[in-house]
Amino acid sequence: MKHRISGRRLAAAVLTLSTVTAVTGTLVTVPAVAAVPAATAAAGAEAADAATLPVDADVVSVGDTGYLTSRKDADGKTVLEWRKADGSAEPVGGATVGHDSASDFVVTGEGGSTITVRDMTAPAAPPVTVDLATEFAAGAKLVGVIGRDLFVQVPRAGNYHDLWLYTPNGEQTRKVQLSGYGNHLSFKVVASAGNKALVLVTTRYESGVTFRNQDSLALVDFVHGTPLQHERDTGKLVTDASGALTHDYIARVEARAEGNRIIVDRAGKLPKEIRLDSHSQKAVIVGIVGDVLLYGVPGEAAGDAVNPLYAVDLYKSDAQPYELLERFSSVAHAPDGAVHVRGVENDVDGLYRLFDGVQGSVPVVTEVASTGRNFAVTVVGSKVPTTVDLQQPGTPVRWEWTISRSAFAMVTLTHVATGRTITLPGPEDRSTNPVMEWDGTIDGTSAPNGAYTWQFVAIPGGIGSAARASGTFQVTRQANPHDYNDNGSTDLLARDSSGTLWRDDLFDGPVDGQYKSAGRTAVGGGWQTYKHIEAAGNIAGTPNGDLVAVDNAGSLYHYLGKGDGSFGKRVLVGGGWQNYRQITAGSDLDGDGRADLVASDASGVLWFYKGTGDTVQPYAKRVRVGGGWQQYNQLTAVGNIAGSAAGDLVARGTDGVLWLYQGNGRGNFTARVRIGGGWNAFTQLVGAGDITNDGRPDLVAYGAGGTYVYRSTGTVSAPFQRLTTGLYASEGATFNSVA
Repeated sequence: MKHRISGRRLAAAVLTLSTVTAVTGTLVTVPAVAAVPAATAAAGAEAADAATLPVDADVVSVGDTGYLTSRKDADGKTVLEWRKADGSAEPVGGATVGHDSASDFVVTGEGGSTITVRDMTAPAAPPVTVDLATEFAAGAKLVGVIGRDLFVQVPRAGNYHDLWLYTPNGEQTRKVQLSGYGNHLSFKVVASAGNKALVLVTTRYESGVTFRNQDSLALVDFVHGTPLQHERDTGKLVTDASGALTHDYIARVEARAEGNRIIVDRAGKLPKEIRLDSHSQKAVIVGIVGDVLLYGVPGEAAGDAVNPLYAVDLYKSDAQPYELLERFSSVAHAPDGAVHVRGVENDVDGLYRLFDGVQGSVPVVTEVASTGRNFAVTVVGSKVPTTVDLQQPGTPVRWEWTISRSAFAMVTLTHVATGRTITLPGPEDRSTNPVMEWDGTIDGTSAPNGAYTWQFVAIPGGIGSAARASGTFQVTRQANPHDYNDNGSTDLLARDSSGTLWRDDLFDGPVDGQYKSAGRTAVGGGWQTYKHIEAAGNIAGTPNGDLVAVDNAGSLYHYLGKGDGSFGKRVLVGGGWQNYRQITAGSDLDGDGRADLVASDASGVLWFYKGTGDTVQPYAKRVRVGGGWQQYNQLTAVGNIAGSAAGDLVARGTDGVLWLYQGNGRGNFTARVRIGGGWNAFTQLVGAGDITNDGRPDLVAYGAGGTYVYRSTGTVSAPFQRLTTGLYASEGATFNSVA
């Protein structure tokens, strides 16, 4: 029976190496990943004492006493520095290229054949310089480093190459050929574990005049200097292929016709295949920590592009990749098997040590050094209203924030009572001072009054957590007796021949020079049972307009406005109302602040019903106003349109003449004033509240010849000015009742 040996049990005996050195790449989308599993806590004392790191520095190599970084100076020249645990940095001069050695040996060069090896644990010891062209042949180049062991690719006849191991160590210097005399085109050392290194080999196979190139993996015991041992043929390896090796796993990147794949051979298990979609072809293998494979597309050290480091559990066959770091730019491997990554975790930019977690398969992430840069967007300041007066439309409400980084910003406003929302986007370009303006509408109609919440979010274009803020504000307007959805603008109700009652929510101001409906909603059916339907204003103490209706049997019903455009269940007020030819409601006729009702009977007597504010009995006992009202076929309570002490009434005679009756504040009226003739062109005259938003109530006239808004002027002799409207356009015969 074979027992699996976990990478955790190998501890420092298993060393993991990748030759990815300060690698960079373009922004590439890596495949969709699962949510990160519950991980062990990272920081601790090491993070608290983290050293500083230049923003543009990449990690090259890591030893027990420090690590090598590469960055550009002010002149654009590469600077290599050995950074010690105490935070000090020692320049490594005379070189521009560093190699990952997984040790305290720093191996550098300038891209040519000359290599320098420094033992950073012995600062006084002189560096060892090796000219590979002199030691081997012109064209010899370094293809891998493990400690002070150099892997050298040496050319020979036929454009083929051999792999040599060269260890500069004074009298114990060794020089061992690791490959035979096959038709090898290239070698690359990509990883190591214990005594062995994993080498990617490309070999040419010839058959007559045809040939093919085959990629394969090979293992070599570099401690004992034994020759390459062929491991397995692979698919075509990607350019600058990466890989990983531990006691339990061998990982490589293969190019397939359907796209690149990471293939992981697992001891005692079937290989695991990690698919990389068409946008993820530049992903590299960073290493294996315990049972977790790390991979991703590296980015620029000083940038903020989204280049996450992904992790996937190799021991669980059904495990999905998850994001371990928000971005990374370079990696190096420590002697104890840990992987050091230059990247970002929880918005904090720096160098992180990733090692095998003792409480599960998720690697422990510890900060080694910080650049002091935090990618999180934060709210620095704001100018937001707590009370918004939307009485005057067309004046935008301004929302302004100051944030720590430029970001795409938006704010969502939510009406608490109804849940209706609107999202206001910030400037198209990312900004540190996003400003939004609200026109006071939601879903194309005037926003309701009442309590609101706002939710602000600023999302950076690259990495970093979004800034979020929230608060509340209140929208207020003056009450409108003809408002049923509590947004301050007039609503008109119209019943069609089928008995369906429709509500039109008018805009609070003109649109393209006309007063129009912002939207039509069905209130409900069955309203054909009513002889009269009247907008009654607020007669029951709620902030919203109510309805009263008289059915054919003479029963008066009250419909309480709910403030969302609908009405509560009807409540019977009383009977005997079939005696009235005309009723009209909605105006405060006695100046007590509550809407009243008047009704004329068949004998021409006008009766006044004082509003009580009670839901069940909204009107007091009737009071006789006077006789002679049988001459009118239309009575309309219009509110105070002429500046008198209370609400007014207009009455249309059978001859089409319209008369104004000003309220005297005692439930009666002053002497009538002739307004004008021709009003018999309309079937309905509706006191519609303040449509024009000038503080005075207005009139709507509906008929087959057209519908008009009559704006109140505030004068007695000429109280109305006719305005065109798009309301009920081509619908002059559609409705048999308008209220």
